[in-house]
Amino acid sequence: MAMDLGAFTPFFHAFRERESITDIMEETCGARLTMNYMVPGGVMADIHPNFQNRVKNFIALYKSKVGEYNEMVTGNVIFQNRMRGVGVLTKEEAISYGCTGPVGRGSGFSCDVRKRYPYDAYSKIEFDEVLQTDGDALSRYMVRIGEMNQSIRIVEQLIENIPEGDFQAKTKAVLKLPKGEFYQRVETARGEFGVYIVSEGATTPYRIKFRSPGYSNLSALDHMARGEKIGDLIATMGSLDLVIPDIDR
Repeated sequence: MAMDLGAFTPFFHAFRERESITDIMEETCGARLTMNYMVPGGVMADIHPNFQNRVKNFIALYKSKVGEYNEMVTGNVIFQNRMRGVGVLTKEEAISYGCTGPVGRGSGFSCDVRKRYPYDAYSKIEFDEVLQTDGDALSRYMVRIGEMNQSIRIVEQLIENIPEGDFQAKTKAVLKLPKGEFYQRVETARGEFGVYIVSEGATTPYRIKFRSPGYSNLSALDHMARGEKIGDLIATMGSLDLVIPDIDR
């Protein structure tokens, strides 16, 4: 987001922490970017013996460096002036446009799937849903900074509690859903990602649709940008954290 506004330094500082994470994943599954580690039934390979220690080291690294982000970006007067009061979206408007994730929560809309419809281990761990109420680009940024800290809090609770056992359960080669309609959702970095399936009881679904959070968030851009400057459009789009291939799907 800062890079969209012309600030390159924070982007390269963040790469330092990102490299630590990709190093861990490379050691675990052999890939740094296209990891493909999670598969039906579990994960493709057991975790590396160094995994837990390296994750703990990263947690310590993150906590020692997150202050730099706040110093360079959050507390930067130029950044604040570019973001505050820009691309305002009220809570009612966020709900109307189907905005979720940091975009919705930046407008005060409590929509964290992990809290409202817990799945996996989320009902067993403690974390806060980060909300802001101003609904502008700065609020959406502040939600993301808060969620980075909550993610570290979640990892701290889980890293010492990885259960023993098989890393991948056996699954059927062909999955056959009973007749009916099914919808499941998960919380992603950009909001609610949903899968809707209509089944007639055969091996091939009658209909399947993926609900991309980016598509709904993008739909509010025209409303948010009305009457504002072109420079404000860049700030607003950066605060939406758009991934165009995700939207194109």
